[in-house]
Amino acid sequence: MYQKTVLPNGVRVVTSRMDHVRSASLILYFRVGSRYESDEQAGISHFLEHMVFKGTERRPDPIMLTQEIEGVGGILNAATSRESTNYWVKVPSAHLARAFDVLADMLRHSTFDPEELEKERFVIIEEIRGILDTPDDLIHDVIDELVWDGQSVGRPVIGSVETVSAITRDDLFTYLRTQYRPDRLVIAAAGDIHHEQVVELAEQYFGDLPASDVNTFVQAEVRQQEPRVRLLTRPTEQAHLCVAVPALPYTDDRRYVQDMIDAVLSSGMSSRLFQEIRERLGLVYEVYGYFREYADVGQGVVYAGTDPARVEQTIEAILREFDKLRREPVPADELERTKELRRGRIVMGLEDSRAVAGWIGSQEAVFGEILTPEEVMARIDAVTAEQIQELATELFRPDVLNLAIVGPYEADSHFRSLLHL
Repeated sequence: MYQKTVLPNGVRVVTSRMDHVRSASLILYFRVGSRYESDEQAGISHFLEHMVFKGTERRPDPIMLTQEIEGVGGILNAATSRESTNYWVKVPSAHLARAFDVLADMLRHSTFDPEELEKERFVIIEEIRGILDTPDDLIHDVIDELVWDGQSVGRPVIGSVETVSAITRDDLFTYLRTQYRPDRLVIAAAGDIHHEQVVELAEQYFGDLPASDVNTFVQAEVRQQEPRVRLLTRPTEQAHLCVAVPALPYTDDRRYVQDMIDAVLSSGMSSRLFQEIRERLGLVYEVYGYFREYADVGQGVVYAGTDPARVEQTIEAILREFDKLRREPVPADELERTKELRRGRIVMGLEDSRAVAGWIGSQEAVFGEILTPEEVMARIDAVTAEQIQELATELFRPDVLNLAIVGPYEADSHFRSLLHL
């Protein structure tokens, strides 16, 4: 069960009371992320997320912010993605007002101290360099860039050394003021809380958040007409690869069918990718897939790490699994097992107040409505083998295949010939 209130300035407040817990989780979802950035300011959403932890007018020393929460046993953190940024606190429920006070202070009164800014700039640049030195992380940025071919949806969320180096203090203030709009803010709370209390605190701390009409979201489009390959030559002991296709956005009602394709391919050790490529063929230690769904486009990806001498076999094995979904309906027993797995993961995933706050907050932020777990499970149950086969045929086409590889190779020409179904 959940309750929802919209403040006069457009901020949405959603809550779910959990009588069996003694914690309170508070999440602030802002519907803005790296897709809203210009090419020149790539990474500013992530930079801003870091900087609000670096001191405010009332709490100038950054440690004062964390001590305020950790001093009562709580947890404080944040995350940036392509279409949203969220800040969250989990505390004993008696300290919910403290959680609001700290988050509001960070987001509304940060000073972006110049000395702290330069320290954090260096930290982020080291984070970028760490990704560049870690091929099993880097490969996911490479495949994103390849699939989206220069569009903002394919840029690394963290930005580049060049763009992060150029972001100024004034840039951060401007971005915060114009992009963190009340109509983009969802305040989600769950646990040992009451809706009226949360609404009162939301009004107190965010009821006067000023409006802005700035909208820098750039629509994406699928431009691909033939298979693509990108190779990064590195002297690695293992070849890291991703095979990817454009996919459905979350605004498409068939996302539940797409989620079932994801689950059949990659959910758990009983999934097709794990059983075929690791267990039966013994080609890899790690193989998994995922779908990323955005407002206007989506993306399906399979990752594998393998011996450089066996990379062709691994690519071919992945593509056979794609083709199998197109050619053969998922057997009834496998379909039911996969549905039961998804139902169980939903139920077990909602035992914690933070998970419940995330469930209601993310749905409200993304869809403007909140489905109960039972409603979502009913939509999962409604997916048929025929729908899976039909969508697999639409998604897994030779002309939209993408392959990214990091490994000890000199040319990509022979890999291109593998991209067929």
